[in-house]
Amino acid sequence: MTTSHGRTTAPLEPLAPKAAPPPFLRRPGVVLAVIVGCQLMIAVDTSVVTIALPRVRDGLGLSTGGLAWIQNSYMLAFGGLLLLGGRAGDVFGRRRAFTAGLVAFTAASLLAGLATAGWFLLAARAVQGAAGAVAAPSGMALIATNFEGPARVRALSVFSAVAGAGGAVGMVAGGVLTEAVSWRWVFFVNVPVGLVLALLAPRALGETERRAGRFDVPGAAAAVTGMTSLVYALIRVGSDGWGDGLARAAFAAAAVLLTAFVAIEHRVGQPLMPLWLFTARARAGSYAILALVVASMFGSFFFLTQYLQQQLGYGPLRAGFAFLPLVALQFATVRTVPRLLPRLGARTIVVAGTLLIVVGLAGLSRLSAGDGYAAGVLVPFMLLGMGAGMVILPLNATILGSVTAEHSGAASGVAQAMLWSGGSFGSAVMVTVYGSAATEADPMRGMDAAYATGAVFAVAALVTALIVLPGRAAAARGTG
Repeated sequence: MTTSHGRTTAPLEPLAPKAAPPPFLRRPGVVLAVIVGCQLMIAVDTSVVTIALPRVRDGLGLSTGGLAWIQNSYMLAFGGLLLLGGRAGDVFGRRRAFTAGLVAFTAASLLAGLATAGWFLLAARAVQGAAGAVAAPSGMALIATNFEGPARVRALSVFSAVAGAGGAVGMVAGGVLTEAVSWRWVFFVNVPVGLVLALLAPRALGETERRAGRFDVPGAAAAVTGMTSLVYALIRVGSDGWGDGLARAAFAAAAVLLTAFVAIEHRVGQPLMPLWLFTARARAGSYAILALVVASMFGSFFFLTQYLQQQLGYGPLRAGFAFLPLVALQFATVRTVPRLLPRLGARTIVVAGTLLIVVGLAGLSRLSAGDGYAAGVLVPFMLLGMGAGMVILPLNATILGSVTAEHSGAASGVAQAMLWSGGSFGSAVMVTVYGSAATEADPMRGMDAAYATGAVFAVAALVTALIVLPGRAAAARGTG
């Protein structure tokens, strides 16, 4: 075959047929459990360490900026390499990529739990993110190849529910594990689960054909290093001020690398992020809203954890369970939105959801150390849970509804990349604001400023939704 660059390459041969797995492993429930189990581990690890951060700080001697990197190193690697991981599944086979990513994720979890220095933990978290980026894109594709008809719809529904609620579930799980054993077990718990899933995957899952393809390694490298430089610059400003030379150099490097990424994607034959996906108004707006909403939420969780434990004196277990109202309402809302979407349309639901998030974060921005949980945190938690549950599904439906089936993988992959990159960026900005506003005598001043910054992100998402998302009638006509 001839590539877009005029080079001739031989197509990759399909994988040889495999021996039929035992009847037990062919059961749909086993297949779905393996795929969803991996997705749950990846989603939970975005937040499971959040509740444990004060214990990690005490154990490894990390600063506030260093604690932020425990989340950001994972999210940057995951979001930046997600599209490259999807291409690996095309080239090597989805089951093979899924299993390899699962094994690497499990090994990185073990190393993270064994970390005795901050840099070692950050490196292990980055490897976790990279491994998750290889496994996750193949999970949904394996559902498509292992299920058909109504069974596929049911399997995708379970997969989406787990992916949507996993981050919130991680807050509770992190509290239980940290209190019951130690912070290291938020990572160690992945090891037995990962080993079981890795042993089942080659026997339970059907393989897909390999496809010829090119890896856009320069694009991936420019994206990851560019976003990492930007996040580093923002966190550095929070600790050392805007006059810091390293921060300025990192900002300059980020500008060069991210500009290079756009140029690479414009010229390469098989780009990681096809730029034409941003030419449709509603689709581009949906990508922006995803990034802004997640930016507002992830940074807020980072500081809410510290408020509960440092200001209210909660232990990890109690702090984890404090997030239960958010988890329960988010899960209930995610289950309700599919019934409302055909009647109300994406625009109405997204606008209502982002408005709830704005109000919730605005309420948090007025917290004081003596407010307590019921008076200061409970209602914002409920608003954030409902708002987050209302936003994600309609945006994904808008994105996927605007492309043909052959481009759905690329469109959804970019959505995931925007989501995780938005989370890293939002956390970094809020850490910067906290560092500029907080004082040793009054850390709540910095936290309130961080929550207010999150509210600004949510307001930007709300305004974008009002401007770019079509109403129900326009969407039905295919306009807007």
